[in-house]
Amino acid sequence: MAHIKNKPKAVIFDVGGVLIRTHHRHGREKWATKLNLSPSELESYIFNYESGKQAQLGQKSWLEHWQWLAEHFKLTEIDAQTMEQDFFAGDYLNQPLVAYIERLKQAGYPLGILSNYSDQARPLWTNTYPFIHYFDGVIISAEVGIAKPTPQIYHLAAESLDINVSDAVFIDDFIENIEGAKAVGMLAIHFIETDSVIQELTRLTGVRALLIK
Repeated sequence: MAHIKNKPKAVIFDVGGVLIRTHHRHGREKWATKLNLSPSELESYIFNYESGKQAQLGQKSWLEHWQWLAEHFKLTEIDAQTMEQDFFAGDYLNQPLVAYIERLKQAGYPLGILSNYSDQARPLWTNTYPFIHYFDGVIISAEVGIAKPTPQIYHLAAESLDINVSDAVFIDDFIENIEGAKAVGMLAIHFIETDSVIQELTRLTGVRALLIK
């Protein structure tokens, strides 16, 4: 392996699309059809329209966001709960990446989370997808009131690990968030698929993934 002149001092991860991956969209497709929407339109209602953005900025709770969705789509409380369950039914913890994160932790690397997420983040990452205990710094948009790719949030992520932004490498699946990280001087890897990210982190850190026999 080639020697890396300036190894990153810490590694920071996004969550949605990176640590939690959507393996199938059957439930999303079912509800999109019921609501006469495309799956991408339904996802935009959940994440990108005004109510979803407010939830990610901590301006309303996740529960309030789903109450708004129920009212908007004229759903009963039971239907709204079922839609939420179905919508996220295809999401799974990225076990190979978490295994590599454990290797980074064993090697002494400070690890951070930088995520645009609502107030459900910490209980979700503790109980449903248990990975938060690996991380030394956790920056969640709903808790700090700003979201990627706002420059300040990258500095907060670095500060949570007691490093400069230029000392961190950041992994995210949205190119605009990668560009935001690079704009403040942070090294960044665009997540496309898990193996290539692990290979690139191995190259940068010198920490190898555990071989599974």
